[in-house]
Amino acid sequence: MDDRNHYRTIAQELNIRETQVQKTVELLDSENTVPFIARYRKEVTGNLDEEQIRAIEDSIRFFRVLDARKETVLNSIEKQGKLTDELKEKILAATKLQEVEDLYLPYKPKRRTRATVAKEKGLEPLAELMLKLETEIEDFDELVDSFIDEEKGVTDAEEALAGARDICAENVSDDAEVRKAIREHTRNKGLVHSEAKTEEGIINYEMYADFSQPVKSIQPYRTLAINRGEREGILRVTIDIQVEECIAIIERMYITNENSPFLDHLKKAIVDSYNRLIAPSIEREIRSELTEKADEHAIDIFAKNLRNVLMQPPVNDATIMGIDPGFRTGSKVAVIDATGKFLEGITIYPHEPQKQWNKSKQMLHAIIKKHNVQVIAIGNGTASRETEGLAIELIEESETDLAYIIVNEAGASVYSASKLAKEEFPKLDVSMRGAISIARRLMDPLSELVKIDPKSIGVGLYQHDVNQSNLSEMLDRVVESCVNFVGVNLNTASKALLRYVAGINSRSAENIIAMRDAEGRFSSRKKLMDVKGMGANAFTQSAGFLRIPEADYFFDSTAVHPESYDAAEKLLGLLELDTVTVRRDGSILRKRIKDRKFSIKDLAARCGTGEPTLEDIIESLAKPNRDPRDELPKPIFRRDVLKMEDLKEGMILEGTVRNVVDFGAFVDIGVKTDGLIHRSQMARRRFKHPTEIVSVGDNVKVKILSVKPEAGKIGLSMLFD
Repeated sequence: MDDRNHYRTIAQELNIRETQVQKTVELLDSENTVPFIARYRKEVTGNLDEEQIRAIEDSIRFFRVLDARKETVLNSIEKQGKLTDELKEKILAATKLQEVEDLYLPYKPKRRTRATVAKEKGLEPLAELMLKLETEIEDFDELVDSFIDEEKGVTDAEEALAGARDICAENVSDDAEVRKAIREHTRNKGLVHSEAKTEEGIINYEMYADFSQPVKSIQPYRTLAINRGEREGILRVTIDIQVEECIAIIERMYITNENSPFLDHLKKAIVDSYNRLIAPSIEREIRSELTEKADEHAIDIFAKNLRNVLMQPPVNDATIMGIDPGFRTGSKVAVIDATGKFLEGITIYPHEPQKQWNKSKQMLHAIIKKHNVQVIAIGNGTASRETEGLAIELIEESETDLAYIIVNEAGASVYSASKLAKEEFPKLDVSMRGAISIARRLMDPLSELVKIDPKSIGVGLYQHDVNQSNLSEMLDRVVESCVNFVGVNLNTASKALLRYVAGINSRSAENIIAMRDAEGRFSSRKKLMDVKGMGANAFTQSAGFLRIPEADYFFDSTAVHPESYDAAEKLLGLLELDTVTVRRDGSILRKRIKDRKFSIKDLAARCGTGEPTLEDIIESLAKPNRDPRDELPKPIFRRDVLKMEDLKEGMILEGTVRNVVDFGAFVDIGVKTDGLIHRSQMARRRFKHPTEIVSVGDNVKVKILSVKPEAGKIGLSMLFD
């Protein structure tokens, strides 16, 4: 089927031009990546952003799946010799997969059913009379008796009528209009109901032990919680609906007169059809719809949180000491320099059971002085709070400007035992690799966190309950988007980082590193063409995102794509500038454009490029080493420590948002337990979701509302009198 039929629909949904959709689809079909299209094909798409391009990609994929299913269904019905023009038109006009499946249901090959058996007994003509509510019958009993056939298994009139009712029940169930009506009624009037199936484990699902909420308004996180309880065998879940109302809806569609002797039998068939066939099927559909909706919502929130975690600003030009705290096995300490290079590692035993507090401090003082450590990064796991106390004493006793910060260590253990970690640090044990990862997460969150399965980063809700394939696809998109938005240093990037660059896969990333190890640093982007497996398309897709800060040729250090080098050279020529001058002071570009009274339109024409591309060239040359993350809030470094017992209601503190969920946000305020800002305490204005108010990584001022040490709960508010 022709995609052109869908361009208009997508364009209307996204409020863009039809040609923009068509051109974008053509680029996607030609194996161009979304980051590349968004950044380097603005003239072709009409300046669409990455989000719009992703929406087009998802929509065209949906329509192609829909079209393929329509074709399969049409072929199947046609082979049966039952495809009418009217049915074909309905199937082709369907805009949802469910509509296609409803229309296909009467023709879909079925396993042996009660209706199938009745048809084999020759009762279909009787069922047709029943469905039509035939009235022109001289002798009803004689008519029914004519279907008695002991050889076929019909021994009496009641058996004949029962078989006819079975056929009618299946026909009613297969009616697309009936399905549509009952589905809509259940969506609008149904209640999701859960109840305790067992007392064991119900404490985790107390609020759902006897719970009801309308299908149309149940919150996604409740759906996921209920599903989990059901999966664990703790909850029984149903969709409750007034059965009489549903049967009345079907009767209005089928009971066309009250005078037929078949009336009561058809009514019985409708009741049976609803209870035995329609209701269970519609309930499964509605539950599936709710789960799909909840999955999409949870994945979307996880993706937003992940983006904010990955885009946290790096800590530049600092020697960092990472501590992976522990009790019995000790705390692993790793020092890295400003480039992330591992300098030294030690193990200390300040806590139970060894209690070598003073000795541990001496060892840390020595390593801090030796490497001029400026920041201590402490993992937030076991013994984190106790290690904070150690850090405070170090800071108080230090002669340097030392500070500490708590780092989310979610997934660090996954990384440290991974093949990649073994390749990076083959001679170090697992826990020392974890300490290095904690330090590097502070130095450059994006570069380090790409080494970990995004699901393990710990900023989602119910991430293990949602569709794992959809979750992985979305999170990979987020990582890819962040990596390409920031750009990658070709000479320092890890394999984990390189594989997310547009156009580069895991094999290409390995080959880039192998060549870098064998021949030394890349001196130019052109050298990428010598990498095994890097064809022309892979080079085109990736080159603009791979930077060489120390490159001899200035443009290789910028976001200017090699295909635009000629245009960039012409621009500098028109402005009477050279790369040496621009590299030293990029701000001169816009000053010169303004002084010479050039318009962007005129410059673009003279440089032989489009206006959006020229704007990007100017921006790239003006700020060649710009890291977009530097404009975001910096992490909060601490020099003192708070304990839960130090907290008092009404205290005002500054904290960092660690996770945003449907009901609020969790904030690190410097104690081991993150506090919760319930959504009701976020803003006085109306908002749909907490992500409209705060994001992961935001620094926020909060007021202590409540402290419950025994429950490990802290209530916070962003509302101040």
